Amino acid sequence: MKPAIRLLALIFLIPGSTAFASELETLIRECNDCHGNDGVSQWDDMPTIAGIDAFVHSEALYIYRDEARPCAMSTFRQGDTSRPEVTMCEVSAELSDDQIEELAEHYAALPFVPAKQEFDADKAAAGKVIHDRDCERCHSDGGSNAEDEASILAGQWMGYMRTTFNEYRAEEREQPGKMKQVMDALSADDEEALLHYYASQQ
Repeated sequence: MKPAIRLLALIFLIPGSTAFASELETLIRECNDCHGNDGVSQWDDMPTIAGIDAFVHSEALYIYRDEARPCAMSTFRQGDTSRPEVTMCEVSAELSDDQIEELAEHYAALPFVPAKQEFDADKAAAGKVIHDRDCERCHSDGGSNAEDEASILAGQWMGYMRTTFNEYRAEEREQPGKMKQVMDALSADDEEALLHYYASQQ
């Protein structure tokens, strides 16, 4: 068992409400060490998780726990960066249902902060047309409305979004039937335009 995961496993055995609060704080700190302070990422390949709807967040953790989504190795981005690499499947495997729900509620209550990143204005303009035509029904307000329970696309890191698009294309991530129809109809240029549109919303 990896040291970071062993630490979490030991913490989960501590009884009492004070220990529970301390346990949650420790879990949050572990999440922040990969996703950034208050869940706001500073890294192109790492998603911001602050402000994401609690249902969306918890469902993602359950899916990772079931190993039903690609689980790439990742380094800790802050704190003790000498810790061994870890995957979301490994992290979520150590979480109880209650802990997953607590983490999801915690990050849902925090503000989403759009990433400051470069984008191509022409591609972004083309992407807006595609979004308005094909995506707005489920990802309203340009993909910025957390209440859609479809995550937040606007202002998310382009590198992470590109990886996600590739996973959908390779059918490595489950997606609703209607979304699959839309994704299958998009060209590579269409996808790139959408990525720049979402990145442009800062």
